Amino acid sequence: HGQVLVNGTDVRRYDPETLWSCIGLVPQRPYLFGGTVASNLRDGRCDATDEELWNALHVAQSDDFVSHMDGKLEATITQGGTNVSGGQRQRLSIARALVKDPDIYIFDDASSALDVATDSRLRAALEANHGDAAMLIVAQRVSTIRNADQILVLDAGHIVGRGTHDELIKSCPTYLEIVDSQLSVEEAA
Repeated sequence: HGQVLVNGTDVRRYDPETLWSCIGLVPQRPYLFGGTVASNLRDGRCDATDEELWNALHVAQSDDFVSHMDGKLEATITQGGTNVSGGQRQRLSIARALVKDPDIYIFDDASSALDVATDSRLRAALEANHGDAAMLIVAQRVSTIRNADQILVLDAGHIVGRGTHDELIKSCPTYLEIVDSQLSVEEAA
């Protein structure tokens, strides 16, 4: 029951293609297409300039490794992205979503293959560069969602907690259990 609104309209009233045009989706296991770095990023928006691609790569913490690839933006990406690591695939997919510049970002455990330091830099850069877009983050790491405006805690498919990190620490035993299993005492406070 209930409804999900995008720009004030129930999603069930949207033409699916129009709805997808509003969303930048980055799944946990992203897929890259055979081609180049640039062609994969421009799948988000075909008229993006090289400068826009580099900006998206910078925010997605990818500019460092792309600048070292033979051909840089024109570096070859194999079908499925098998010639880059899992973390690099995730970051290139995030860059592709940034190039699209959607109204809504959906990150479905999109930083699971990243080390904690890269994930932290990525979150800071996304926070500073997502504009007015809504950001929905599905994550297992507390550090990834800790600063979210609202966190929904799920257990067996049911919402068992809703609030900010600080509110949930005080009110949701399931969330506190997750926090305790992942963060040191200093980090949790």
